[in-house]
Amino acid sequence: MSDVLELLDVSVVRDGRALVDDVSWAVKEGERWVILGPNGAGKTTLLNIASSYLFPTSGTASILGEKLGKPGTDVFELRPRIGMAGAAMADKMPKRQTVLQTVLTAAYGMTATWHENYDEVDEQRARAFLDRLGMTEYLDRKFGTLSEGERKRTLIARAMMTDPELLLLDEPAAGLDLGGREDLVRRLGRLAQDPYAPSMVMVTHHVEEIAPGFTHVLMIRQGKVLAAGPMETELTSRNLSLCFGLPLLVEQRGNRWSAQGLPLG
Repeated sequence: MSDVLELLDVSVVRDGRALVDDVSWAVKEGERWVILGPNGAGKTTLLNIASSYLFPTSGTASILGEKLGKPGTDVFELRPRIGMAGAAMADKMPKRQTVLQTVLTAAYGMTATWHENYDEVDEQRARAFLDRLGMTEYLDRKFGTLSEGERKRTLIARAMMTDPELLLLDEPAAGLDLGGREDLVRRLGRLAQDPYAPSMVMVTHHVEEIAPGFTHVLMIRQGKVLAAGPMETELTSRNLSLCFGLPLLVEQRGNRWSAQGLPLG
């Protein structure tokens, strides 16, 4: 399998502080990765590099075979090959646009409709992705009137619209209630287990949000990688305790994970 994403000795420094520090990490074709870590660990920074919107201060980053900063690498040609869904994307979406329009604009690499004439095949694709994420009844609803969970599902459908080779999800379950979280995890699980789906990287704080089908985990703390590899060997109580800085017990029941704190002393 070829590398979809490869970071080699990557650091990002801002105001004298390393947001990520000497990170080496590779995502291969077909893998589904979870990035775990506390607030400020560098998770979103890694995702911004993977989306080509942030260049490393040092080290090398290659995305879909294209090295960032190398002469001849055109990020504007690269970015349509990468699907991205997260809070930052939600803020860019016009609130008065319908759900269907919000997804369709991705076909032109835009956030708002202008005077585009969308092909019938584009509309069929948009409707199919929205249906897959349980949004068929909301096609004509304004994006600004949606619940948090409905917005997140709309943005994931939008991220899939360009048939990306890499799908990046930044805390897709953040802000959801228990029902909304479980519904989203179930739908992400279907996507993750689809052999035709793109390689995936999801940022989260909570192991309970890891959907079935995710294969690998990267744990990061204070910008440094603590563990990286297959979920079965790396998502351990010891590693998670080191990552979050307190004693934690990780358990797997069926195809889901949970974690809880251990008594001190």
